[in-house]
Amino acid sequence: MPNILHRLTIDAPPERVHQLAATREGIEQWWTGHPVAGDDRTGEQLSVYFGDHAAPAATFEVVESNPGQIVWRCVNGPQDWIDTRIRFVLKPREDAGTTLLFSHEGWKQENEFMNGCSTNWAAYLMSLKSGAEGHGFNAFPRGEISRWD
Repeated sequence: MPNILHRLTIDAPPERVHQLAATREGIEQWWTGHPVAGDDRTGEQLSVYFGDHAAPAATFEVVESNPGQIVWRCVNGPQDWIDTRIRFVLKPREDAGTTLLFSHEGWKQENEFMNGCSTNWAAYLMSLKSGAEGHGFNAFPRGEISRWD
């Protein structure tokens, strides 16, 4: 199965990157630009919203959330996302920064939608990096590069 993979060096401590990637408040800052519903604890569900505030764009089960890794499983959203997993692996660096290994795993097939999602993930991960480093976020809609239409 194809996967989306990205690697970033972030000049911020892993604790800061974890807070942004794992919490509702953090996700709102770098990705959605809108309130995130649900509970960010392991075993619970998070729902993200973009343009339509009445229905979530996607809902994720929080499979794992610890200082070194965050894993979500998509339980509702775009058909191609259902049962895929989104993984953030945080590796401390000797310079007090973080190496972030991101993956969106388990796509049934590579297609144009997956390619657009890869482009958007890269943009939003750069938003996470910029915000973690103190340079401001570029959340939706400003960070969107490829639309889901």
